[in-house]
Amino acid sequence: MREALSGQRRALLGLLLLVPGCGFRPLHGPRPEGAAAPGLDAVRVGLIPERNGQLLRRELEARLGSRDGGAARYDLRVGLAYGVELQGFARDGTPSRVRITATANWFLYDLNVPPRLVANGTERAFDAYNIPENQFFAADTARDATERRLVEQLAEDIVRRLAIRLEAAATAAR
Repeated sequence: MREALSGQRRALLGLLLLVPGCGFRPLHGPRPEGAAAPGLDAVRVGLIPERNGQLLRRELEARLGSRDGGAARYDLRVGLAYGVELQGFARDGTPSRVRITATANWFLYDLNVPPRLVANGTERAFDAYNIPENQFFAADTARDATERRLVEQLAEDIVRRLAIRLEAAATAAR
């Protein structure tokens, strides 16, 4: 038994030693000097209408690092839409659970004249909240928290896709 574990450990150690040689690099995490995720800090986020759009824009700017005032090379345009589905009902017919689907359609343009579409995509996030009976403040708070979680998830997904696309473009340019 002990010899089998030792053999498995050796095999795992051997695989771990091969990973750096295959060109694998983590998307998020420390990189060598001057090798930050290429282009993320050069993405300017356009205005997004409505309150949740403003929150999404703030989340995107924080994750991209574009608030620092660096030179922009890209313009990110995002459209945000919500779908609401009633999932549960109380005995009197009032809703008791709501599921929200948030969809963000995004388009990344370069700042050439005329702008050229570099990448685009659609991200979706789902979440739900309960509506407590006769507790209106609690229901509003639950809805706000759900919308905040959705915005954070969409921002994370968009930035991940942008990082992958910009990393691929930088690798292809080498």
